Amino acid sequence: MSDSRRPHTGRRRNEAARRAILDVAVDLLARDDGTPVTIDSLAAAAGVGKQTIYRWWPSKGAVLLEAMAERAGTDIPVPDTGTLRGDLEAFLTATFRGAGQRLTATVLRHSMAEAQRDPHAREHMRAFVESRRRVLSELLERARDRGEIAAGADLALMVDQVYGVLWYRVLVGHEPLGDAQAAELARALADQAAARLDA
Repeated sequence: MSDSRRPHTGRRRNEAARRAILDVAVDLLARDDGTPVTIDSLAAAAGVGKQTIYRWWPSKGAVLLEAMAERAGTDIPVPDTGTLRGDLEAFLTATFRGAGQRLTATVLRHSMAEAQRDPHAREHMRAFVESRRRVLSELLERARDRGEIAAGADLALMVDQVYGVLWYRVLVGHEPLGDAQAAELARALADQAAARLDA
């Protein structure tokens, strides 16, 4: 007798539920109306039980950080224009455009706040930040190898300058993040590197 049972689709359903949870996390964060995002609100909006959320994430903060990482994108390509200033301008333009979008900026703000309260979220935030720093560090290391940055230059400090500007403007919201700001910061950093070579 042939087996007419349907093939097991649990994994597919699980992935669909996981995707729904991450999508609604971004939607709930984007409302920015002061309503706190909770495990209950995530579960209700995604149409799943709380135990489904806890199957993949140890806390609400971990959910929000993964949603943020997907929204912001962790795989920014490293440009290769042949010059430090060109590479920085291309990289910063793409990065600032992404972070400067209203939805992304809102998710980043909420995620950073959650990382201050939740140790699980803090670990996810640290990993996310480190992945972004690594991409920029590779760009700077390549410029150093070309002789555009002094061998003894503090590359970590240069990376801090970039992400210091980004996070300060995202968190405080006092000035925009856009193409003009990316170009000006790229020029300033390239000039800083050139001055160090001439010293």
